[in-house]
Amino acid sequence: MRTVTIVGASLSGLYAARELRAQGYDGRLVMVGDEPHQPYDRPPLSKDFLTGRADETHLALTDAEETGELGAEWLLGVRARALDARGRAVLLDDGRTVSTDGVVIATGASARRLPGDALAGVHTLRTLDDALALREELARGPCRVVVIGGGFIGAETASSCSSLGHWVTVVEAAPLPLVPQLGTEMAAVCAALHRRGGVDLLTGTGVAGLRGTLGVTGVALTDGRTLPADLVIVGIGASPNTSWLAGSGLALRDGVLCDDGCVTSLPQVVAVGDVARVGGSRAEHWTSATRQPRAAVANLLAGRTAETADAVPYFWSDQYGARIQFAGRRGDGDTVHIAVGELSGGAPAEGGFLARYERDGRTTAVLAVDRPRPFMRARRELSQGLR
Repeated sequence: MRTVTIVGASLSGLYAARELRAQGYDGRLVMVGDEPHQPYDRPPLSKDFLTGRADETHLALTDAEETGELGAEWLLGVRARALDARGRAVLLDDGRTVSTDGVVIATGASARRLPGDALAGVHTLRTLDDALALREELARGPCRVVVIGGGFIGAETASSCSSLGHWVTVVEAAPLPLVPQLGTEMAAVCAALHRRGGVDLLTGTGVAGLRGTLGVTGVALTDGRTLPADLVIVGIGASPNTSWLAGSGLALRDGVLCDDGCVTSLPQVVAVGDVARVGGSRAEHWTSATRQPRAAVANLLAGRTAETADAVPYFWSDQYGARIQFAGRRGDGDTVHIAVGELSGGAPAEGGFLARYERDGRTTAVLAVDRPRPFMRARRELSQGLR
């Protein structure tokens, strides 16, 4: 290969570039990114960055020295418009064409939106520019904030807004937030963190629409209530950025379909990160974005699937001063029990806890709240036995 193009100047895109050089690729390397920024870390956007405890320098994933060592051509602030697999080219929105021998797709995902969210005061939180705009509004003084969606982004953002002195309500359509990830019992435990943080959590009701003319004034719920709101944050998940791949010949279904090694249905094209459905599942987690590129690049350079990207799933979240960590593959029939620490009134007691999910006498997953050391030991055990 003389040219490899990475589409997506993101966390996974940067890791793919590092892997290409580490694995001996010394050809032309092109990085295409739709944002004008160099690669940055997204997890702090809803936490330290939003509250002002960190600035843009703390988000940077690379520096001038590493950028020079990578020797890449950076095409930032421009979107990929299409992939011409037959002509081996990436077509850009500004009319340019990048001829290439190999492609790494790392275009990530975009925040889902609600109808009517063009009103002033309605935000999503996915990009650095999103976070900058939201932080500016929050700095104007205490206001009524409604967070739509009780997932990790919603919970982390609600926690940050509450810590800044705002009145916060979280609206979750499901009976409890995070049930798909944690199961009903542990989801209820983590939902108690909202109450502990002074945030109202409304579950089992959806959003009928947003109220307001120029700026948002309220959130109408499907149960007939209307919540007054000065600011609304929509955290209802993300959709993989695959529209530019229409007509490319790639298999697409809620992401780019890949085998266990991140290899797509087209030769010399691999996919990593939030956009990639690897081995049947798409994981929007930091660890997936940083681990998949190693196998993906090895397979791209080999021209076949020589290495798999399989790893024990792991994610974490910081909410209301608590660190939540989860590893493994929980199933609906798993039983769960507290192995370390205890609960207090259905919420994590002081000092936190470690819970184990089990099936047929075998641990399938572990969840910890403020128990990092026991969690790391349990995670290592899973890595050795749950592959």
